[in-house]
Amino acid sequence: MLREGLGAVEIVMLVVAGLASTAVVWTLLSARLERFNISAPMWFVAVGFLLVSFPSGLDVGIANEGLRQMAEIALAIVLFSDAARVNITDLRRDAGLPIRLLVVGLPLTIGLGTLVAHFVFPSLSWWVCAVIGAAVAPTDAALGAAIIEDERVPERIRRVLNVESGLNDGIATPFVKFFLVAAVAGTALEVESEGGALLELAVGVAGGAAIGFVAAWLLQRARDHGWVAASYREVGVAAVAFLGYAAVIEIGGNGFVGAFVAGIAFGAATRDELEESLAFTHDLAELASLVVWFMFGAVMLPFLRHAQWQDFLFAALALTVVRMLPVALVLIGSKLDLATVGVIGWFGPRGLASVVFALLAVEGLAPADGDRVVSIITATVLLSVVLHGATAAPISARYGATHSTV
Repeated sequence: MLREGLGAVEIVMLVVAGLASTAVVWTLLSARLERFNISAPMWFVAVGFLLVSFPSGLDVGIANEGLRQMAEIALAIVLFSDAARVNITDLRRDAGLPIRLLVVGLPLTIGLGTLVAHFVFPSLSWWVCAVIGAAVAPTDAALGAAIIEDERVPERIRRVLNVESGLNDGIATPFVKFFLVAAVAGTALEVESEGGALLELAVGVAGGAAIGFVAAWLLQRARDHGWVAASYREVGVAAVAFLGYAAVIEIGGNGFVGAFVAGIAFGAATRDELEESLAFTHDLAELASLVVWFMFGAVMLPFLRHAQWQDFLFAALALTVVRMLPVALVLIGSKLDLATVGVIGWFGPRGLASVVFALLAVEGLAPADGDRVVSIITATVLLSVVLHGATAAPISARYGATHSTV
């Protein structure tokens, strides 16, 4: 919906101008702001919200399908970029921890989140509460970049957080879709079968692995023969990220899983100059995520004007009890000390995936339920942006100083 007096072209130009101005000012002040633990997502969310809080004429509308697609693509390229840096040899050695967090921890988090949502919002149906529980369960690789990229933190712990956040988006997607349809139909009988969801995940893994390995092999062979112009190598790698997402969807797989697995496969099959090849993809992923944070502030944050105190109570519980209790339970017997379990539990920031699921809820639920779900998810993501962004640097420094090897 557009405000009176502005057409579609004017709205687009206003968004572009706002984004560009926000990026330029952040570039000029970033080092100084980061000293005060103000992260880039915080900045872009705040400016996006301020842009719609004044008579600027900006009103994109949350039910915009292009907005959801943009958020999904941004998430996919972030997943590929982060996954390509995972050391596959070390991952095999430490596979037990991500498996615990994904296979046992994630369903426990969704279940506990559903129970807490029903307790805090008794007027909502169980299925709507399940949508909320599943939507805020996956963690965010981009929002957790501050700790994942901090070399003071042991590489093993950073890798566990990266792999968990990379795969739990795709695993949570079938749950969210299942609960959305059930919430509307009042029954789960018409929803896609569990076998169909597992097949979608399997196709995502197989398709992503094939795309990543083949692309890496082709690029390496072309480089060996001198066919690749240096100026286009990084562009080609970024294109592989998009292919890992879009092609997997076209063959019936989970695009988020496909993008992440394609990144792991590409990184594992690339013999040399991996960091140089990924430089443009990394920058593009960061830019794409900041665009989504800007739009989150402009489009979703206004929903909090009518938020209830229960929304923020649930958000606080989602970031603490709902996340940290399942993590503590599944890591029993892992020989990790309490500080490490606490760091893994706390650094489960909610971000791009939850934003995507909120946009799906708007499309799939009745208007009243959709607005409530968006408000609750928005409160959770906003609290995560602020709390995780502000605590990442000090906790990383303190934890890294005492746990150089774990």
